[in-house]
Amino acid sequence: MIDFRSDTVTRPSKTMRTAMANAEVGDDVYGDDPTVNELESWAAKRHGFASAMFCSSGTQANLLALMAHCQRGDEYLCGQQAHNYMFEGGGAAILGSIQPQPIANEKDGALCFKKLAAAIKPDDAHFARTTLLSIENTINGKVLPLEYMSKARAFTQQHNLALHLDGARVYNAATALNVDITEICQHVDSMSICLSKGLGAPIGSILLGSEALIKSAKRWRKVVGGGMRQAGIIAAAAKIALEQNPKKLVLDHENAKYLANALNQLPNVSVNLEHVETNMVFATFAAAVDVVSLVEKLKHQDILLTPGNPMRLVTHLDIDKTDIDNFIRQLSHALKAS
Repeated sequence: MIDFRSDTVTRPSKTMRTAMANAEVGDDVYGDDPTVNELESWAAKRHGFASAMFCSSGTQANLLALMAHCQRGDEYLCGQQAHNYMFEGGGAAILGSIQPQPIANEKDGALCFKKLAAAIKPDDAHFARTTLLSIENTINGKVLPLEYMSKARAFTQQHNLALHLDGARVYNAATALNVDITEICQHVDSMSICLSKGLGAPIGSILLGSEALIKSAKRWRKVVGGGMRQAGIIAAAAKIALEQNPKKLVLDHENAKYLANALNQLPNVSVNLEHVETNMVFATFAAAVDVVSLVEKLKHQDILLTPGNPMRLVTHLDIDKTDIDNFIRQLSHALKAS
């Protein structure tokens, strides 16, 4: 099966499976799981934060960060395309009573600081209190430059806001920028990292922040039902993902460019190569192409795609150039037959 739907479909390696089978475990709610404790301690030190917390998902990590930063009735600024605004079930509003204030993303995925400043509410009982700016890197495969990260830090300091980074694919950003991850981490108060996307762990995300923030987030994790018991079984794979797999993202990015160039050779398909910055490719099909039917045909050839026009295709650990060549052949046949 060749699966381009997302990098969340990666399978744990044999090394991960062995580590999971042999992991030392304890009750993590009591703080007794040595493998979880080791992961959290290592992750905090590696990324330059005081503390860390292992979560079941990126959605949970972002939700807990928002709930730890904000009180009921507070507001956070974010992008109109932000994952924690559009694709996480409205958790901040539903569970945290935190109001999102979305701002239209610019073409490069960034948020305009003038628009953000205009959205900050005055100190008035009529308004929610604006307390946090949440940004995302990468966003739809686009990378926020280090200069932008620095300006975001300065902006939040100027306006007395905290700064959270949804870093689900932040290692893809660091890879594209060819910098150590700490060059990005240094600018934010908290950050989530998804370990089950390009990094290849089967489950889990890390939330990083100050000791006070993580203490509050751990309480909220328990409240929302996220307390885990012998979680060392999955933390063992998560640590391998963080230690060993960031360097493999370079190949994912190369394969995305290879895929984009190959798609551009087909009739009725186009990709803007300038937009292929990491492991995501957005392919636009001519109006005459029935994309839904096309996806169904390729499914019968053991190729999985998400319908859409443009269509997002994501490269990852379990896709190589042979898979891409096979996909391009099958797609070419399907296009000719349609």
